[in-house]
Amino acid sequence: MTYLVLKYLHVLGAIVILGAGTGIAFFMLMAHRSRDAGFIAKTAGVVVLADLVFTASAVVAQPVTGLLLAYQAGIPLVSPWLAAALALYVVAGAFWLPVVWMQTRMRNLAAEAAATAKPLPPAYHRLFGWWFAFGIPGFGSVALILWLMIAKPDL
Repeated sequence: MTYLVLKYLHVLGAIVILGAGTGIAFFMLMAHRSRDAGFIAKTAGVVVLADLVFTASAVVAQPVTGLLLAYQAGIPLVSPWLAAALALYVVAGAFWLPVVWMQTRMRNLAAEAAATAKPLPPAYHRLFGWWFAFGIPGFGSVALILWLMIAKPDL
């Protein structure tokens, strides 16, 4: 593959990760604010699917295209900005994987509450708090990675 094709795929992957992450966060937050268990369950179901289809595929493609780009450009993986980006990628993944589990669990808890016409249980609200808290360093890491990829600063 040519360098420009790899770069295009890498940038596209970054757009998908950031775009899907932003959209997922927005829709989950809006559903949560509704306090409607049925709406939350349906929204969380779509969110889980979007994470698995879009985010997961981009998460797999990013290191592949990134490593190929570094190789073609002759950039050592130990370059400080690239090493920092790779470390942040691990941090982002460490926060994203539990978030997917949390979204799935929140979906199930909301579906059960809707099916039994009961309020959302305390476990749902605790998970939402953790989901929100995990989103900050997870998404923040991705935003920092994007800056590192663009600026390639001397660290």
